[in-house]
Amino acid sequence: MSLDTATVRRVASLARLRVEEQDLPRLETELNGILGWIEQLQAVDTTGVEPMAGGGAESLRMREDQVTDGGQQQAVLANAPDRADAFFAVPKVVE
Repeated sequence: MSLDTATVRRVASLARLRVEEQDLPRLETELNGILGWIEQLQAVDTTGVEPMAGGGAESLRMREDQVTDGGQQQAVLANAPDRADAFFAVPKVVE
């Protein structure tokens, strides 16, 4: 499958992407390359291979849920450009 410039322009429009006219040939080449990779993957024989949802059936090791680096309120607030008591002060953005 190969895309032409008109198709690339249509795909960009459907994706709500503004693509400059001079960028269309480069984008066409890149998309055709991606479609070529997909065609190569479709040519691979996958009979007998079960689908995978991830990297394997590994489970994550559980650890004790403990606070390990708390109690640094003054050190953190020292970086604040503006503070109100023990909090960061930010400009009001909702009126």
